[in-house]
Amino acid sequence: MIVTTDPRALLDAAAACAGTVPETVTGPLRVGVDLGTATCVLVVLDASGAPVWVDAHPSGALRDGVVVDFAAAVAAVRHLRTRAEEALGAPLTATATAYPPCIPVRDARACTYVCETAGFADVVLVDEVTAAQRTLDVRDGVVVDVGGGSTGVGVFRDGVLEALDDRAGGGHHLDLVLAGALRIPVEQAEARKREDPAGAFPILVPGLQRIAESVRSMTRGVEHLPVHLAGGALMIPGADSVLAEWLERPVVTYPHALLITPLGIARSAP
Repeated sequence: MIVTTDPRALLDAAAACAGTVPETVTGPLRVGVDLGTATCVLVVLDASGAPVWVDAHPSGALRDGVVVDFAAAVAAVRHLRTRAEEALGAPLTATATAYPPCIPVRDARACTYVCETAGFADVVLVDEVTAAQRTLDVRDGVVVDVGGGSTGVGVFRDGVLEALDDRAGGGHHLDLVLAGALRIPVEQAEARKREDPAGAFPILVPGLQRIAESVRSMTRGVEHLPVHLAGGALMIPGADSVLAEWLERPVVTYPHALLITPLGIARSAP
């Protein structure tokens, strides 16, 4: 099987296999685990690099990219690994996982320890922006991975990473803005954002502008390069327009942006 290198086609294929069990799977298999701030995502690729399994499980075990509840993170990964092994009929012993750029080494290693404790014997560690790039394959541009707790930025020229940076601020901070404005618990804000994006959007504009300003501060000197958005935090209709207007530069979006980084993590696996 020939796998397309078009990122939109890859993302469509990954989204299509979510919750479905493939009839046949050709190994060796590659696995990616995206621990996530609120949700843990596991992606499995077959020998050709095509996605064959995508699954997610709530965890709430990370804050600003740092593991704050080790037991909950391990439980989420172990649950996803067991489900994948049962569905695919094959043991999964190796994986890749990712961390936000620029966090302390000890915090990045905690992501490895989570996967090892959950049963993976071989774990490869990659930063989230590099993982997103392995899905998007941007030649000349800025990859922006907006997660739950932070915004990571990578500047690429001829497909090579030239600069990498990270700032606090992401989906969780947007939830805080929405919760404060509507006077609802933060836990309800995420659901409200998904259920009524049009109603939430005007409230979230200042938070989106703050994220845009973080991107601006991390990309001084390369303002002419387009911005490519990854991550689920900005899957709000109109968010790309807010960033494009604030930054005064093209902003490129992709379908199923929540899967960009998990898919790239799996493509980084041994």
